[in-house]
Amino acid sequence: MSAAATKEYTAAELSKYDGSDPSLPIYVAIKGDVFDVSTKPDSYGKGAGYNCFAGKDASRALGMSSLKLEDCVADYSTLTEKELETLDQWHAFFSKRYSIIGKVVA
Repeated sequence: MSAAATKEYTAAELSKYDGSDPSLPIYVAIKGDVFDVSTKPDSYGKGAGYNCFAGKDASRALGMSSLKLEDCVADYSTLTEKELETLDQWHAFFSKRYSIIGKVVA
């Protein structure tokens, strides 16, 4: 995808894509990259096990292997070296499985 086609999302805009509106796609952001995970509503849709990641940059939670809503934040500066490796592994996994459709901006 060309840089020109990449959309920028604020956290507020991204939050609309949390799986609660069936007419909208489902997005999960990791390290600022927004992934379209709409093909897996059974995982990321409303009421699904990983829905806590939907509609937000869940970098910290993914690095910590946490499903707690309070950990689903973009700031991963407090992660340990091992947790940063885990976060990078998740980013690589998502990159292979889903399309990056945008970036999260402040």
